[in-house]
Amino acid sequence: MFPVVGDPVGAGFVDSLARPGGNATGFMTTEYSMGGKRLELLKEIAPGVTRVAILRDATQGSGSSEFASMQTAAPSLRVEVNPVNMRDVGEIERGVAAFARSPNGGLIVATGPGAQLHRNLIVALAVRHRLPAVYYERGFVTAGGLISYGADYIDQFRRAADYVDRILKGEKPADLPVQAPTKLKLVINLKTAKALGIEIPPTLLARADEVIE
Repeated sequence: MFPVVGDPVGAGFVDSLARPGGNATGFMTTEYSMGGKRLELLKEIAPGVTRVAILRDATQGSGSSEFASMQTAAPSLRVEVNPVNMRDVGEIERGVAAFARSPNGGLIVATGPGAQLHRNLIVALAVRHRLPAVYYERGFVTAGGLISYGADYIDQFRRAADYVDRILKGEKPADLPVQAPTKLKLVINLKTAKALGIEIPPTLLARADEVIE
């Protein structure tokens, strides 16, 4: 039973989301269309952004699928999206620095273990290069990131507990579909916004589940 996995099919945990087919099932941390929503949020907090770096792990299905979602949403938002891979520290530093040399840039971090591993570095680079950034998980914002929009992990574990109960009562994991998150959290760091010279729209603040001051 997995409560928080980004790409269970790509990672080989299950055969498909609808029919896992083995001895594992659980809950995804992302729905791929959320990539487009994060792009919308970035434009809402920084309307002047016209270029967006998508920091992703290209080996992860979640990173590739979220990037595809953002590519679809980009034309209507009048932004250009550019993939930046994050295989190691050097690649992340070089990619973000090169992107930040041109004006009107923003950053979105796609779901993946590489992003978690290098969380503090990514947050520091976004602040250093003055890039408004949207992350997929609250931990980035508590570490100094600007804004996050993603699954409520506490809710994920609660739902996983229900699956565990059903399995203990005789249901098979293979018959329980992998589910996408149903409860999402919007977290904003006002201190970081002030440091970047960004004024968060009151309508967005009103929608936030948590505001860090």
